[in-house]
Amino acid sequence: MTRFVQPAPALDDPYTGDRLLRSWLERQLGADGHAAAKGRLADLAADVTGPLRAAHADAEAHPPTLVRYDPWGARVDRVDTSAGWQAQRAAAARHAVVALPYLDAARATWGAGTRVVQHALLHLYGPESATFSCPVAMADGAAALLSLPDVDPAVRDAWLPRLTSTDPDTAITSGQWMTESQGGSDLGRSTTTGRPAADGSWRLTGEKWFCSAADAAMAVALARPEGAGRGSRVLAPFLVPRYAVDSPLPGPAAPDAPAPGVTVHRLKDKLGTRALPTAEIGLRDAYALPLGDPAVPGLARAMTLVVVTRVHNAAAAAGGMRRGLAYARAYADARHVAGGALAGNPLHRATLGTLAVDAAGAFALAGHTFALLGRVEVGADPAAAAELRVVAPLAKLATGRLAVSSASEYVESFGGAGYVEDTGVPRLLRDAQVLPIWEGTTNVLALDVLRAVTREDAGLPLLRRLAAAADLARPLSPALADTLAAVTGELRGALTEVAADPGAATVVAGARGLALRMAYALTAALLVEHAAWGDEQAELVARLWARRWLRHEEIAGDAHHHLELLC
Repeated sequence: MTRFVQPAPALDDPYTGDRLLRSWLERQLGADGHAAAKGRLADLAADVTGPLRAAHADAEAHPPTLVRYDPWGARVDRVDTSAGWQAQRAAAARHAVVALPYLDAARATWGAGTRVVQHALLHLYGPESATFSCPVAMADGAAALLSLPDVDPAVRDAWLPRLTSTDPDTAITSGQWMTESQGGSDLGRSTTTGRPAADGSWRLTGEKWFCSAADAAMAVALARPEGAGRGSRVLAPFLVPRYAVDSPLPGPAAPDAPAPGVTVHRLKDKLGTRALPTAEIGLRDAYALPLGDPAVPGLARAMTLVVVTRVHNAAAAAGGMRRGLAYARAYADARHVAGGALAGNPLHRATLGTLAVDAAGAFALAGHTFALLGRVEVGADPAAAAELRVVAPLAKLATGRLAVSSASEYVESFGGAGYVEDTGVPRLLRDAQVLPIWEGTTNVLALDVLRAVTREDAGLPLLRRLAAAADLARPLSPALADTLAAVTGELRGALTEVAADPGAATVVAGARGLALRMAYALTAALLVEHAAWGDEQAELVARLWARRWLRHEEIAGDAHHHLELLC
């Protein structure tokens, strides 16, 4: 008897095979702007389907290791990574995944839309980057922080060009050392302290508990300047070089010599993101450079980095959902079950169609957040800044949760093969679980949304967008328009209640539900906007999204019937 071998799922090109991505770029950038981006996107897609897919597999198969001592007993604390991880690093630089928003030529071509193009690059690159998308996010956040006008120009000139280099030989990434074991997201309990040195640098002492990209050439760390007092607002961001050669300390240093005062205690043994080196790091008078004046409360400066990394988190969630859908759809085309091809089974088609609705909604929400960020950076648009204040946490919390639920369905859609590590499918679920955790859990972000709508009235831009979308939806679908109008009224009442007593137990207890409702309503509005521009797929997704997430109706029948259009 011949042994059956299941054909592996074969994926389409992730750029040309993604209709929503291409139409989104056409609308956001215009025909000329999209045309100017096509070569860059096609080149990255070709790398993703070829060498980067192999690099991804290599990095996952060979996780990082910590070398504490050299052969002669000297403490080196070196993090060794695989050839696949290094290939991902080189590709991120070569394709300007970090650099694009900072390149003069890109801004001259796309203006505020440069961030839209970057989002498209991340959408292609992230899902099979072995989570190198994490150091990409932190490097982008560090670059945004270094770009602030109150950062010392000498520090900026020394480090920003390296973060935004497109030459793999000179490009670096950044880590992010903020959380401590006793505080976690409660930064006010941070005990890492900083004291000034005579040469204008600082020395940091403390323990950092969750330090991603521990192999990066630099990190941004939060510390409490001497005499600054209690609380989180006074914390200041500092740049910590990882290697002695990067700091103007006396004495010779090899390029990989560890910076004095930085100790890597251990690498984390994590549920997912296993190719990404994450460490516990101790600081003992570690050399650091202030990013802004440490005498001025610096948490607001550090939030520049956090907003960027939260936006990247949403992109990672949406990109992973889309790639998981592509794998599940390809497997359904290749797999035969009782009654024929799995792709022809009405129940399985309905499941895939529902997942496609979620993936499209997550893409629109993440894409809108990048568009807002671009408008803030290029043109200093105050309306975009006000909207971004609430949309960034909304996009991060909603897409993170959608990514986990979708990944669970993707694993299940492969049956037993989805539970076997060497297929690569279980990684979809393991890696997705970090997305609702990193840069703030769902509850932490929900409270951030509460603060935004009470202190800054950041809910008003969302309400205006919803009301406008209800009008746009009327010619497309009266039922959809009515749903949006009803949700707008509901949210207006809820936000009024929040403003009246933001500390009330019932308000705080309901923060998660309110934030998710706001995110789902915003997503419906964004899909309506795209549908009104003329996208047939977005129109269908908008109607099904509103039924699924705003009216809590079953959409299986329509999802089955319209699977080809949804995917």
